[in-house]
Amino acid sequence: MSSRGLPTLSGEAGLSRYLTEIRKFPLLTPEDEYMYAKAWQEHEDPEAARKLVTSHLRLVAKIAMGYRGYGLPVSEIVSEGNVGLMQAVKRFDPDKGFRLATYAMWWIRASIQEYVLRSWSMVKMGTTAAQKKLFFNLRKAKSNIGAIEEGDLTPEHTEKLADQLGVSETEVTEMNRRLSGQDASLNAPLRSDSESEWQDWLADDTADQETRLAEREEMGDRHELLVAALDTLNERERDIIQARRLQESPSTLEELSQKYGVSRERVRQIEVRAFEKLQESMKAAMNKRPAALSAPA
Repeated sequence: MSSRGLPTLSGEAGLSRYLTEIRKFPLLTPEDEYMYAKAWQEHEDPEAARKLVTSHLRLVAKIAMGYRGYGLPVSEIVSEGNVGLMQAVKRFDPDKGFRLATYAMWWIRASIQEYVLRSWSMVKMGTTAAQKKLFFNLRKAKSNIGAIEEGDLTPEHTEKLADQLGVSETEVTEMNRRLSGQDASLNAPLRSDSESEWQDWLADDTADQETRLAEREEMGDRHELLVAALDTLNERERDIIQARRLQESPSTLEELSQKYGVSRERVRQIEVRAFEKLQESMKAAMNKRPAALSAPA
């Protein structure tokens, strides 16, 4: 599956033209989408894959626009999102009963977020799931509670954001300072009379294309394991784990305690237990895979 023949975006100046161009591609009916997906799945029909990709370019652009606040070229963000879309099309199974857009959204976001994390000049940002969630959600969470002041957050806002995002108040303060531009920019000139930037003198240690593709496929495997593991939870456990850990703006313990008529501590206990069950289920599924692959046909 190749990106050749797809519209290209060259910088902010060409954004309007690009958006106009991708709107020309028709959206697919569920029946057409299923037909093209089966054609790709069973015969690797390149024209069917092209139809699936081009009909979802608007979805990529919409998601990509949400990442413009990180100071990165919009053309690169869209390009990375398109790579994620193509990976989603490649792995999509239409017989599972959901639309391609639902499946592709995860791949598109994962691809863009990987690019943002690789590109952002943050010192000791951290690579845990909680730190990544904090990085990508702090701006939106601040806006939701009206924390628009410059500089450090108020203690009240810090406490509320830490609760919402599942991290410590110290982590919220440190991340807010980095996102507020208090770290030195790699795009800053070496000297006032120089056109060279600090980033020009840094070695490129990003993974090659093959390594990145392998990492994306591994992420896809983990996502499929997660989807299967969620089915082992009861309805309340699944709702709480999705609300607290699997959505862009996590629900607070207070919101969920009111929804279910239990204490905040009880919600936290359910969340912890549900997460443990997810881990156990995914670990068991991963342990079965080697045996399944080595079993005789």
